[in-house]
Amino acid sequence: MPPAGRDQLRPMQRLVRIMAVLDQAGSQGATREKLIEVADYGDADPGTQLAKDLRHLREQGWQIDNLAGVGESARYRMVTGDNRLRLSLTATQLGALQRAVIMTERSDLATSLGVREASLPEGVGTHVLPRVPDTQLSQVLQAVRLACLVRFSYKGTARVASPAAVRFQDHHWYLTALEDAGDVVKHFAVNRMSDVVLDRPGTAAAVPQAVPLTLHPLQWEVDEPTRVVVRTPADYVPDVERWLQAPDAARPGDGWVDLVYTVTNRAAFRSRLYVLGTRVVVREPDDFRAELLAELRALVGEAGA
Repeated sequence: MPPAGRDQLRPMQRLVRIMAVLDQAGSQGATREKLIEVADYGDADPGTQLAKDLRHLREQGWQIDNLAGVGESARYRMVTGDNRLRLSLTATQLGALQRAVIMTERSDLATSLGVREASLPEGVGTHVLPRVPDTQLSQVLQAVRLACLVRFSYKGTARVASPAAVRFQDHHWYLTALEDAGDVVKHFAVNRMSDVVLDRPGTAAAVPQAVPLTLHPLQWEVDEPTRVVVRTPADYVPDVERWLQAPDAARPGDGWVDLVYTVTNRAAFRSRLYVLGTRVVVREPDDFRAELLAELRALVGEAGA
């Protein structure tokens, strides 16, 4: 990782851009020239800087191979391996990493790269399948790099936002941005964005970096905040708080407790409710209850297929 005394955000964003290109390139790999272009090293020795960045990624557990033969121009492919990350970061470096990219364990990386592990013979290493080009990801990376105002549609609503960073988290890429006339930094799932248009370079407003990005999925600002109330027997409150974190408020009753949460990642919250099972009952709101029931019916249908 870059030295602790230097600005950490720019190097981390550069690594994100390199990873995005390698991710999209799949089994075909990306040329040395392409990686140098997207890294935008400026006046620095690009070959040496790229070698350093690839070494940083390898040290963090990412397997990056050079597919080129002797005497050929380098072509790099990112594949999975036994890559439980060996991170030893300062607080400054961790903050920059959270703003730029979240690196996951092997199972998450395999899913995000489209690796079909079940199709491989036992003992054979995983391989990477070609990826479909993600134009939205390329555009938002460009927007961050050039400070372009971004116009896009998200959940049926037209948005205008100033980008701050792009990161990989929970199998998806997210754009951290400040909406026009807003005061809360939000995180938009890139694959849910459509009709993405960039304004001229330099049109984006400065985005405050004081809002930290958390590693905990329940705190990711993927959805509009929703107030959810779950009821649990008093004896199970420690279990519920272990899975759902501490609530905004607790309302004790006759042998049970209503716990109030502000949910900004509905999918992550639902998945943890399923782990808790009958220990909890969702009291409100009705639309979240309906969402739970619909997903459970779909899961039952898939299981019976």
